[in-house]
Amino acid sequence: QANPREKQLITLTGKLETEVELKASAGKFHHMYAGRPHHVSKASPGNIQGCDLHEGDWGKVGSIVFWNYVHDGEAKVAKERIEAVDPAKNLITFRVIEGDLMKEYKSFLLTIQVTPKEGGTGSIVHWHLEYEKISDEVAHPETLLQFCVEVSKEIDEHLLAEE
Repeated sequence: QANPREKQLITLTGKLETEVELKASAGKFHHMYAGRPHHVSKASPGNIQGCDLHEGDWGKVGSIVFWNYVHDGEAKVAKERIEAVDPAKNLITFRVIEGDLMKEYKSFLLTIQVTPKEGGTGSIVHWHLEYEKISDEVAHPETLLQFCVEVSKEIDEHLLAEE
């Protein structure tokens, strides 16, 4: 018989993933998060109110960024540390270190990877959320995944309008 504590640990950690098809190139979309996340609020003003650099440089590992966003109809904040950046793979990983998500999650990692679409223009953004809930009562962050999808589509439209 499994140890009940072990079972609990298994249910508290989770992963959610989604993909969004984009018309913009992989490099351009990646650059929005790596090079100029402070522009994300221009692309998706209803969801993201702002992004400020608190420490380090945009798109550099170890840098700290601070987001103001609206999720589930509520104004929220997140302080995130950039854990990984791979420009060749158009990949960036953020670890949430402070803010509203920390009320419900012990750890929260967001990885955004964009790959060029095969045999055509555009790209596919892959969102990967990895987290550990503080208790069983906390819901899996499915609404946050939907939020990521909406923001992706708005950034895509913004990037196309810039061309």
